[in-house]
This record gives sequence, structure tokens and C-alpha cells, in this order.
Amino acid sequence: MIVITGGSKNGKSHIAERILGSCPVPKYYIATMEPYCEEALAAIERHRKMRAGKGFFTIEKYTDIDKIILPQKCAVLLECICNLCANEMFSAHCSDPVNKILSGIDKLLEMSVTLVAVTNQVGDDGIDYPPETAEYIKNMGLINRRLSERADCVIEAVYGIPVILKGEKLQCIS
Repeated sequence: MIVITGGSKNGKSHIAERILGSCPVPKYYIATMEPYCEEALAAIERHRKMRAGKGFFTIEKYTDIDKIILPQKCAVLLECICNLCANEMFSAHCSDPVNKILSGIDKLLEMSVTLVAVTNQVGDDGIDYPPETAEYIKNMGLINRRLSERADCVIEAVYGIPVILKGEKLQCIS
């Protein structure tokens, strides 16, 4: 498992797609952004164009990633953990989104040879938020920490530059 984190618009998706670019097995892109407004629709369209012609099969799944069935020995790009957590908390009203998401990722790992999970750094600004947002930030911190502990490689995207925080530098991002 490879975890890619970083700030907004810092090149996480580009790095993730590059990692799986020459993968010789079927590649699945699990898109978690709900198309709830014009900005979300624009982001979804931008990501579709970015991965056009790169051989990804797209699965749009906003919650319940534990129910996804994939062929064995495939590659998975899961984007984005932050959207998934927000969807589980606020759309699906899940009482334990952390364990639900982690168990869904475990199931994806069982089916795949490589899983690249894209997430965001949240909560770094030190601002006090309403209780619902504070709970979301806490949940994201727990998920990101647990994923990073289990990951073979953790990469932070800094202005498009992949910075290895854990593991070996991958040739595809040299």
C-alpha cells in the first residue's frame, strides 16, 4: 500500500496516477467525490480528463467501499479518503467511519497487488471548528495515521514534488 498525502492542489492525483501508470494488471480508480455542487462537478471532470487514456476502470463509490468486488491481483487507486470520510459521516451518518473505512481498505488490499490511497492533510491550521468539523478532523487524523503505519510507502506531495516520508523511492516518481 502506498499513501499519498499533502495539501490541496499539490499534485497528489498526478503522482498516484504516475505510480500506477505502467502497472501490467487491470487498474481500478475508486472515485469517492459526491457530485453535490458545481465545484465538485468541475473537480470530477478535471480528474476524468487527467486519467483519460491511462487504462483505468472507474468505480464511483461514495460510501461502503467494503462492498466493492474487484478481480484478484488488480491495482487500485482510491481517491480520496477525505471525501470518503465526509460521506460516511455526513451523508451516510455512519457511527464509526474510521473502522468502516479501514476495514474497507483491508478488503481492497486483499484483492489488489497494489493499492494507492490519496488523502489530505487536515487540521494543520490550528483553528477551532464546530464540533462536527472537529470530529471529522479527528477521524481523518486517525485514519491517516493508521494507513501510514500499515503502508509500505508514504509520500507527501509538496507543490508537485513527491517527498518520501516512509519507504523506498519508487522509480516511477524519480
